[in-house]
Amino acid sequence: MAMFEYYLIFLIPLCIIILIFFKFENRRKGSTPTNWPVVGMLPGLVGNAHRIHDYITEILRENGATFVFKGPLFTNMDMVFTCDPININHIFNKRFSNYPKGPEFQKIFEIMGDGIFRSDFEMWELQRRLTLSIVNQVGFYTSVEKTTWGTVRTELVPVLDHFLQRGIEMEMQDILERFAFDNICHLLFNHNPCSLSTDFPHVRCEKALGDALEPLLHRHIWPESIWRLQNWLNIGNEKKLTEASKAFDDFLHRCITSMEDKDQTTNDVNIFGIFKKAYEENSNKIRFAGDLRLFLRDGFLGLLIAGRDSLSTTLIWFFWLLSENPSAETKILEEIENVLSLSLHDDLRFFDVEECKKLVYLHACFYETLRLYPAVPLELKSSILPDTLPNNIEVKKNTKIVLSFYSTGRMESVWGKDALEFKPERWISDRGVLRNEPSFKFPAFNVGPRSCPGKEMALVEMKIVVVAIMHRYRVRVVEGHRVSPSDSVFLKTKHGLKVRLLSRKDA
Repeated sequence: MAMFEYYLIFLIPLCIIILIFFKFENRRKGSTPTNWPVVGMLPGLVGNAHRIHDYITEILRENGATFVFKGPLFTNMDMVFTCDPININHIFNKRFSNYPKGPEFQKIFEIMGDGIFRSDFEMWELQRRLTLSIVNQVGFYTSVEKTTWGTVRTELVPVLDHFLQRGIEMEMQDILERFAFDNICHLLFNHNPCSLSTDFPHVRCEKALGDALEPLLHRHIWPESIWRLQNWLNIGNEKKLTEASKAFDDFLHRCITSMEDKDQTTNDVNIFGIFKKAYEENSNKIRFAGDLRLFLRDGFLGLLIAGRDSLSTTLIWFFWLLSENPSAETKILEEIENVLSLSLHDDLRFFDVEECKKLVYLHACFYETLRLYPAVPLELKSSILPDTLPNNIEVKKNTKIVLSFYSTGRMESVWGKDALEFKPERWISDRGVLRNEPSFKFPAFNVGPRSCPGKEMALVEMKIVVVAIMHRYRVRVVEGHRVSPSDSVFLKTKHGLKVRLLSRKDA
């Protein structure tokens, strides 16, 4: 009770003061928050939590792409916000060793354990080596092709046909999340949880992956004392995280037990064996948090989240942007017919990785989608030693730095006057090949040593899914349906994506 009483004594006055200053904050012009006494700039941040990504972008536009945020007294919430490519390059490349995820990130994402997303230093290096060894296996992309095509044919197409034949609207974000979950589970564990079917079963782990995203973002916004109190009382967002963690543990431990019995995960790549061998070979070099099963749980959870949320998030924004830009849809269909020799009257056929690489305009559409709507919109770093950023912002030891990749893609100073336009042509050179932009300018796949090792895998999966859907259906967003970014660590759509399907052959 002593801790509970301490929190109440501290938090009740803080919340009252925040509410008082929040009323004044709403009357101001401009987005840059006021640095109020005691509560700092928190009222502005809390008052815009429902639109946090756009709010941060507005602040950064007003302040030259970098802004120093002042938190309430005694909360350790002072932060540097930036979306400036020169700062991103400095932090992720030039001074990489000085800017790990840091202790604040470790606290916020404790649910992920020591997987690749949360870990630093030796553990991160091990997790990255493991992921690279998996994607570089000779049979890996054969497995990706086979698994993705199988999930498309046996799950995605039957469900989409169900809605097409009945002429009713559907929630496409939910469908794509379920598809991506089943697909990555089949790839990792050789197990299909069958979450995507016409009766839309409740699969606890799949639902938990979505439930955890908003609470994790709110941990960035609220003082630690507030969400720690929620956690202690097991209420609100923290209750969701506790329940999600249990769901992850139950599902992954069942999968691990099954893999231990078989000692394999797919027909082509023994992912379980790769992780097991790494644990055994490094047990004397690295201090693991627990036994082999915990190491497997943390590693597989990171891959599971990346495989479900990165894929489904990008696809949902892609289809929404396509609905807003019909000329891009026409060009993709022309490319599918010309490059894959697949006309609207042909049955969908298998195509492999090499053919995927020839879909240049579709690739450019994915890049343009990710520029405007990166799957992971924010990154949190912490400085080990004092430093000076290239734009002369002083960084003290243990300073928290929030990097807004969402904002980088929307800056005229970075992308020109048409920064807010969906323009795939910006990615294609005069010779008809893809342009390469430095990752610190286009950080959708992260930057430097932390760059996503599953980038090529994700692009192959997305191309297979998009071609399968666009060849068979016309996707039309329901008139009047509002689409905006969600307040979560993965950039979902807040209200889903309500669509109707029309037969492409009847067009």
